[in-house]
Amino acid sequence: MKVVGVKINDTGKVVYFDCNDFNLKNNLTVIVKNDRGLQFARVVDLLEVPDSEKYDKVIRIATKSDYQKFLSNLKEEEKALQKCRELANKDGLNMTILDATYNFDKTQLLFRFLSDERVDFRNLAKDLGSRFRTRIELRQIGIRDKAKEVGGFGPCGRILCCSTFLNNFDTVSISMAKNQGLALNPTKINGVCGRLLCCLNYENDAYTAARKDVPELGKKVVIEGKEGKVITSEPLIGKYKVLIDDEVVEVDINASKK
Repeated sequence: MKVVGVKINDTGKVVYFDCNDFNLKNNLTVIVKNDRGLQFARVVDLLEVPDSEKYDKVIRIATKSDYQKFLSNLKEEEKALQKCRELANKDGLNMTILDATYNFDKTQLLFRFLSDERVDFRNLAKDLGSRFRTRIELRQIGIRDKAKEVGGFGPCGRILCCSTFLNNFDTVSISMAKNQGLALNPTKINGVCGRLLCCLNYENDAYTAARKDVPELGKKVVIEGKEGKVITSEPLIGKYKVLIDDEVVEVDINASKK
């Protein structure tokens, strides 16, 4: 069975649908249906899967009329965004309205916002519903979600992971930075979003496994019957140095295992 991966917006995750016998190719626009209703989407991937797997079907290839409606929706979204911001300010709500998004047939209008606290937006939702005559959803998102959409470059010089392949954000803790021996300097361990770097997750398991055999800095150890203090620790290469009676002794864990 042929399935197609589509993006409903350029920074959203790829969602797969049954091609429904349409001759589809990359960058072609289609109409699909998800939990928010009909959506205008762009094809980004094509693949074959076993017939036993079940996917929702592509409804149709987008027509010129569909594209015009999509552009019209974009203009209406800008107006809705401005009005929502006005109403939120009027109500004194501590929230930053990021964007407004209609589904394709305008049966739902989604507003996403940032806030450092819980926001009671019931009156705001009621006012928006009466003005736009459609189902209103206000969704609070995290600063990482916003960074994913804005994009940019990380300290490694590459495009942000969240803008390329990360669809879900795993928990990142300061203990991961400590585990990897990183200086706890916010400018070094925080990403452009101001939160801990997502990539601290990538090597944490390897560091945890390596540290099982290599003692931590400052720990007292006994080498050839003499007690000393660990002064350097390099778990990834399996080495550490010990100060014994003013003499530095290097220990190679890998060599001792041979």
